[in-house]
Amino acid sequence: MTAVAAAVRAELTKILTLRVTWIVTGGILALHLLIVVANLGRTGTAVADITPDGLIELFVGQPRPAHRAIVDFLVSSSFQMGLFLPGLAAVLAGQEFRARQLGWSVLAVPRRGVLVFAKTVAVAAYLLFVSLVIAGVSAAFMWAAVRGWDPGVVVSGDALLGQARFLTFAVLWALVGYALTLVARSTLIGIIASVALIAVTMTQVLALHLPALDALFPLSAGRNLLLNPDDSRLSAGPVHALVVLLLWPLLTVTAAGLLLHRRDAR
Repeated sequence: MTAVAAAVRAELTKILTLRVTWIVTGGILALHLLIVVANLGRTGTAVADITPDGLIELFVGQPRPAHRAIVDFLVSSSFQMGLFLPGLAAVLAGQEFRARQLGWSVLAVPRRGVLVFAKTVAVAAYLLFVSLVIAGVSAAFMWAAVRGWDPGVVVSGDALLGQARFLTFAVLWALVGYALTLVARSTLIGIIASVALIAVTMTQVLALHLPALDALFPLSAGRNLLLNPDDSRLSAGPVHALVVLLLWPLLTVTAAGLLLHRRDAR
């Protein structure tokens, strides 16, 4: 167990000392800040115009109960940043192949199963940290928008549950990009594969014609887990979505581990 903990610490140190880690993370967080700042005025105006019967129009012509609409908007603002996390995970996984340091890692941790486990835990921990920052930024700006109406909405049970679901989705979904990069041994291929998975969901072709198949893709599962079925065309329920999100990283990381056993460490 001590060897495993040491391997995890070593992998975390490697992640935190890579300049590209902070460059990509900073880019994602800067984009998130730009979006929430741009939406702050419009959201604040919508909150100020909440009707006496508790309806809000976050989107023109779509009045909804204010509490539910604000919680959904909070979660969706975090969710949209989750699209970029597989790219970050691919960069974290791909640096070792780019620098041809995998052989040194195998020398340090000869048991390749332990090495893959340590890498996965370290990457998941860093992704969880970034996801927490994203969720915190979303909550802070939403609090700024609603503080004159009901600031407690951002820490309500519904909001906390929604943010917890986002964190679950964000880490599991990003680990898919990490695992695909390990399989391909290429950051670029890992990113391209992640973009292809995003495209499958965003085009909505499968959701319209083959919803059962659409529900098996990870980003679709994220939508099914996080978004309100009253506002979005969803292809499955949250339990099905959670199972799909768990299976994707489990199967892809297992495949990456098996391939690492069979290939040369280079």
